[in-house]
Amino acid sequence: MTKTLSHEQVMRYNRQIVLPQVDISGQESLLNAHAIIIGVGGLGNAAATSLCASGIGKITLIDFDTVDSTNLPRQTLFAESDVGNNKVDVAQTKLYQLNQQCEVVAVKQALNASHATLFEQADVVLDCSDNASARDLVNTLCFQTSTPLVSGAAIRFEGQLFVAIPGTSQCYGCLRTFFAAPELSCVEAGIFSPIVSIIGTYQALLASQVIMNKGEIPLNTLITFDGLSHQWQRWKLPNNTACEVCRTHP
Repeated sequence: MTKTLSHEQVMRYNRQIVLPQVDISGQESLLNAHAIIIGVGGLGNAAATSLCASGIGKITLIDFDTVDSTNLPRQTLFAESDVGNNKVDVAQTKLYQLNQQCEVVAVKQALNASHATLFEQADVVLDCSDNASARDLVNTLCFQTSTPLVSGAAIRFEGQLFVAIPGTSQCYGCLRTFFAAPELSCVEAGIFSPIVSIIGTYQALLASQVIMNKGEIPLNTLITFDGLSHQWQRWKLPNNTACEVCRTHP
């Protein structure tokens, strides 16, 4: 059943509702939306916090990992006392404290093909994972279930964003074909804390736009950010009619 905003919620989200691009209809779209977040690291922490605070109705967190002290500079939902506990359990508790009206589901597993059933229930998936194999699987599941995808990545002082809507745009696999990158982890290459917060929060913005269907959604476009030069750039994706995942020819 479609939910409507209560008087309390209208007052709580008033600063968003007064925006003509959001209004009551956009805020109720968020209220009735379900976002899945893959990975509760730096990107996932920032994205989940922003979506929860903004008034999304449901968030499902998928991650198998536990909190480590090396996570604390970037993963701001966690405290020193959380070290050793499951990330999704800790994040679920912290997000509930932030907004008790947001339903948060914790899935303590590594992403696998069986999670397609969860994707079918979602309005958008945010890929906040940190490895290529997980990103490829997220992309495949999104296109199998016709679920919009907002992908983010960050390393060193650099970040990137990509949005894919099955049936409308090219997919993340097309991006990987044309913009191949070396497989470096944050452990090997390093990562500056504010970068993941910027990219993760931007993922939440893009996901909200997809949910509300408001503003320009940058399809078939790689967005990159350089934190040292403070430059944002857009790279248009060439057509890839041979893609085995989307076979899209925009």
